[in-house]
Amino acid sequence: MSRFTMICLAASLIAAGLLAAAPAQAGYFILRWDNTGICQVWSEAFTFRPLQWPSRYQVISRPVPTLSDAVHLQIMLRRQGRCTL
Repeated sequence: MSRFTMICLAASLIAAGLLAAAPAQAGYFILRWDNTGICQVWSEAFTFRPLQWPSRYQVISRPVPTLSDAVHLQIMLRRQGRCTL
């Protein structure tokens, strides 16, 4: 392999490693559907909002940084009786 090819390969591997190691910028929050009381984890990374038909929803939490935090928050809300599922 030529020296240029090796440098390009090394640079692309370093760039991929840095991108994979960077934390995601999008947060997560909890939605509660009015007709069923079901709570759902929703990501801010989605470019659309859930369709509010045939039921409406409310955002019942502040944004949290990771999916794991959002799931733990959803479980806590379920234990408090604010969510049915």
